[in-house]
Amino acid sequence: MNLNYTYKEIASLFDVSTDDETIIGAVAFDSRKLFVAKSVLFFALDGVFRDGHDYIKDAYEKGVRHFVVSKSGYTEDYVDAYEILVDNTLEAIQFFAKHHRSKFSCEVVAITGSNGKTTVKEWLSHLLNKQFIVAKSPKSYNSKLGVALSLLEITPSTEVAIIEVGISGPGEMKKLIDIIQPTHGILTSFGSGHRELFSSADEHFAEKIALFDQLDNFFYPELLVDRRPGKGSLVKENDFEHFLDRFPYHGTINKQNAQLSISMAKELGLSDTSILEGISEVNALTLRMETFDGVNNNTIINDTYNLDEDSLRHSLEYQLSNANGKDRIVIIGLEKVDGKREAEIRTIVAEYAPSEVVFHYLNDEFKYQYRNMNILIKGTRSAKMEAIARKFKLVNHQTYLEIDLKCIRHNINYSKSILNERTKLLCMVKASSYGSDAKTMGKFLEGMGVDYLGVAYPDEGKLLRESGVKTPILVMNCEESTFPSCIEYNLEPAIFSVQQLNSFISELIYRSIENYPIHIKLETGMNRLGFVEQDLPNLIDLVKSQPEVYIKSIYSHLADADQHESYYTKQQIEIFDRISSRVMENFNYPIARHILNSSGIYNYTHAQFDMVRLGIGMYGVMGTTSLRSSIKWYSTVSQLRRLTPGESVGYGRTFFADQETEIAVIPVGYADGYRRSLGRGTGGVFINDRYCPTVGNVCMDMIMVDVTGKNVQLGDRVEIIGRNQSMLKLADTLGTIPYEIMTSFSARMHRIFVDQ
Repeated sequence: MNLNYTYKEIASLFDVSTDDETIIGAVAFDSRKLFVAKSVLFFALDGVFRDGHDYIKDAYEKGVRHFVVSKSGYTEDYVDAYEILVDNTLEAIQFFAKHHRSKFSCEVVAITGSNGKTTVKEWLSHLLNKQFIVAKSPKSYNSKLGVALSLLEITPSTEVAIIEVGISGPGEMKKLIDIIQPTHGILTSFGSGHRELFSSADEHFAEKIALFDQLDNFFYPELLVDRRPGKGSLVKENDFEHFLDRFPYHGTINKQNAQLSISMAKELGLSDTSILEGISEVNALTLRMETFDGVNNNTIINDTYNLDEDSLRHSLEYQLSNANGKDRIVIIGLEKVDGKREAEIRTIVAEYAPSEVVFHYLNDEFKYQYRNMNILIKGTRSAKMEAIARKFKLVNHQTYLEIDLKCIRHNINYSKSILNERTKLLCMVKASSYGSDAKTMGKFLEGMGVDYLGVAYPDEGKLLRESGVKTPILVMNCEESTFPSCIEYNLEPAIFSVQQLNSFISELIYRSIENYPIHIKLETGMNRLGFVEQDLPNLIDLVKSQPEVYIKSIYSHLADADQHESYYTKQQIEIFDRISSRVMENFNYPIARHILNSSGIYNYTHAQFDMVRLGIGMYGVMGTTSLRSSIKWYSTVSQLRRLTPGESVGYGRTFFADQETEIAVIPVGYADGYRRSLGRGTGGVFINDRYCPTVGNVCMDMIMVDVTGKNVQLGDRVEIIGRNQSMLKLADTLGTIPYEIMTSFSARMHRIFVDQ
């Protein structure tokens, strides 16, 4: 962002008088991401999880002196701080963005659609950069806030601005149009995302295409022709075939996104020569923010998509927030001809203060060795930095899990959207966060600002604390032998019996500790752990008489929350409400209540009380279209073999070929969580989007699948869980639930976290 306003100019937009002529070069809303703050205007936004006013002190200590607030009093203790008081800070930043947009006459391309916005934005930007000065939305910014921040990227030299536009409810687009004032548009697709907030698909579609009401020159793909988007231009399935001869990606969606990008590039006057050159160089976005374990206990962030300033800053911010206490190393890949960029890049990287920055030039030998570091590998694809990333990667196993943090972020935000604003969110990270990785997920969830984390046992909480997590942690199973560890690591135990409570109080007395938080577990129908109603007098008397503890929350578990309109669940909720109220009326301090798990959040939202517990719902494997599946499980074809009729495969010789058969050997077995019952054709995998059934028995470390006639090649990626075979589908095949599959994932498999 390169603004050039005086604070006086901006203040006058909001009818605030000041003589301060400080130059404002950027806006910010997240104090954690402030590094050079002297020329920053900080907007204290009220978000889903946080109130930005609570972070004014942090922003001030980092050097910010200019604030836009909606609550007075937060800056009054700072004599050299300036504030603009508004009714709504989000609307204020939108108003500022609208003013900024009005100062420029550049072309503005607005891109909307259910999917593909970021890909088309990046590909179109890549094409136009051959001939124009382009500004674009950073990362995947397309929300009400994101659009405003994107427009503030426009500078006097900008010739084309490309703005992603997303909507999440009725009536939003009209206001966004007024802010953006687009001159051109692209509609990429239309799907069911946010459909639940509209009365019908038609209303949802009308909201999207409202973006183009005043435009003649917008483009949409042939698959939307039946919806008659209006007066825009249809991009047909076979358009621009001659431009796509050197296009590096396969698949209908990739081709469609490329055609839309080409259509707009031609509309804006880009030459055919530039389009031909550019379309052969575009990069898929799936490599962005790939995080994996490396050799020598290093953590590797592989982001070799591109090296423009937005992308570099995004990567550096991501590394900073995911360092988990490790020193940060930044490795930048360049070609020899790019050497003049080194000083500019070094200046940007220095703002984030890594321990070391290394510039690696194409074809030079890479001699650096690191241990226990967080390493960001960044560079253009032409610099071939993927080869450097491979040097760091643990390659002892070709089977890996891919966890999409963007999908998890969506699922959490969706869950929050159906809850009351004041309802707190506890995210469960037990069983290594359902097989994903508790340390990474704990830091990620803390960064999102969730109110609580939940674990099953104290050693899981200890692991989180040792990785730097400071968020309150509820331990659901805390035995007497683990009380010292629980207290040492500031974990909050669930108490389910008077005997257990007495033992915990004794440990606190021994340590001279008072006012330690505990969580009371009530038995309401699960018939496992918990206090029943007749236990309450003893419980209440004990807590009231002992200063060592106080009740932080009261909770219970639902036995049948998966079922809509379950009589048993309604009965449990009534029992919980009644007996928890009986406890609370005996104490004069606030006590939170929670009974809803993931299924309960979606099926019994009315019973959210003060807090809810989100577990597997974070991962989007609950069969509702409002959630996005975040877990993919992949492997690789390690060998191909041809069988002649009569030959057998595997242990026990349970499969005999009755004709010439080609099999692929995949390095995944029951030691990884691929159950033995999936053998003999019961289960299968997808290779190049084609189903390949298992043959023979599943081995400890490998399976064999039939690939006859499917043109499978050595090294092809194998999908075990993904687009073709969902977690729910695999669970159904196994006659189990997704929980069992996820918690069976082997620790030896790599976990790759992506944030696309």
